This record gives sequence, C-alpha cells and structure tokens, in this order.
Amino acid sequence: MTTTELLLDGPDFDTYDQRVGYHVRLATSQADVVAAQRLRDSVRALDGGPGTPGPDGVDAEDFDDRCDHLIVWCQGRSGPARAVATYRLLPPHSNDAAPRGSGLYADRHFGLMPLEGLLDSTVEVGRFCVHPDHRGGAVVSLLWSAAARYLHLTGYRYLLGACPMDLSDGGRNAAAFWDLALTGYLAPAERRCRPRVPIAIGRVPRADPMTVSPLIGGCLRLGAQVCGPPGLNDTFGTADFLLLLDLHSMDRRYRRRYLSSDG
Repeated sequence: MTTTELLLDGPDFDTYDQRVGYHVRLATSQADVVAAQRLRDSVRALDGGPGTPGPDGVDAEDFDDRCDHLIVWCQGRSGPARAVATYRLLPPHSNDAAPRGSGLYADRHFGLMPLEGLLDSTVEVGRFCVHPDHRGGAVVSLLWSAAARYLHLTGYRYLLGACPMDLSDGGRNAAAFWDLALTGYLAPAERRCRPRVPIAIGRVPRADPMTVSPLIGGCLRLGAQVCGPPGLNDTFGTADFLLLLDLHSMDRRYRRRYLSSDG
C-alpha cells in the first residue's frame, strides 16, 4: 500500500461550520498538485511576498515531484471545492540522496549532518500555505492532524521543517523569537545545525510584542524543538528557523486530539 493509499484508507479528517466545510487529503492526481501550486502562487501575491509569479500562475519546484501534497479543500454552497491550504511532505522513501540530508530542501540553508542519524525516520515538511480568508483554527488544526496521522501510518517518527519569519521589520521579530527559543525550546547541542548564511541578530532590537505565525506557534505547542539559530533565506527574504518534531514526545493532549489515541 502506498503512502497515499494509507492516508485515504482510514477515516477522513472533516470539520464543518454553518457556511462552509473543510476536508483535508493527499493529492491523488497531477491536477491536485497544480491546484496546490496555484494556491501557493496566489497566496504569495496576496501577502506581498518576494519573487515573481510562476508561469500561468503556478508556483512549481523540482522538489514537488518527490513530495506528497496535503491539501485542505473548502466546499461552499455551490460549485466545486477549492484548495485553501497546503503543504508538502518529503518522506525518506522519496529521497535517495547520500548523505540523506543533501536531498532535503532544508539543506539549502542549514548544515544537516548533526541530524543525519535521524533522517531515515524523518519527513520534511515545507511550503506551508493558507489562504488569508481561511487562517482560522479549523484549517490549521486539520493540517496538523493530517501530518500527525501521516507519521503514524507510515511509521516515520520525525517532522523537520525550515519555518520562515519575515525580515521586513529589520529582524526584530526573529530576534525576539530566538530569545524565546533559548528559554526552553532549543534542541540538545548534538541536534543543532549551523545556518549556511547566519543572521547577526545579537544587537538587533527585540520586537515587543513578538508575533509568532500559526505555523511556528503550532510547532512549539506540539513539542517541536528549534535546532539552532536562524539562517537567511534570500529567495523569500526571511529568517528561517529549523524545527524538529518527535512524534514519540509530542504533547499528549495533541496526540489524543490528532490521533484519537494516546499511543
């Protein structure tokens, strides 16, 4: 049974309100993948992110062909469902690079050798994207629930991802987040990775209050650890923090919530 079949074989992840219904599933066709890529491109434009529109409004990368794509679909009162949130998952069985870390997107911005011993059991998550009209708790919860179930059903243990923070404020928010990471969210020394292009944030004034995205906030609530200081992602103009989540030590409340089981 393939990864996709595993996830589609069990109960669906659905939640509804009075106006719309959300449904999350893995892409099962090239048309689904293109829908995710179009969403990424449109959200970049709506959020005023850097870069230029992709051909025909499609934001495509070489990594996409090796990934599973989780998509949240919104079903309105009429018309077809449309993609409103997505991210991609790169499992070890789709990465034959040696060392394995060199086949991950995060390798562009971090030296991953301290994590090499974990990467046979690690799924890389990337390109987290939610349409501005759907950035409520229901959609984000569905995405995390699907990611937890993906790990549970495939037998992999870790989620790894480079989580971006905007640098348009001069790095004040990223600097404040690094301070937060140092208070109890930092990975053990043996799991810390050096950024390929470090960001000098030691003397940067700290944002007060700090703003944390739903992606990063959700990671920390689940029990993720920050694997060292941020690296510069000059393509998107962000400070990227490398986060690692261990399903075995995931917060128990969320294990019950997302897996309907305590183990």
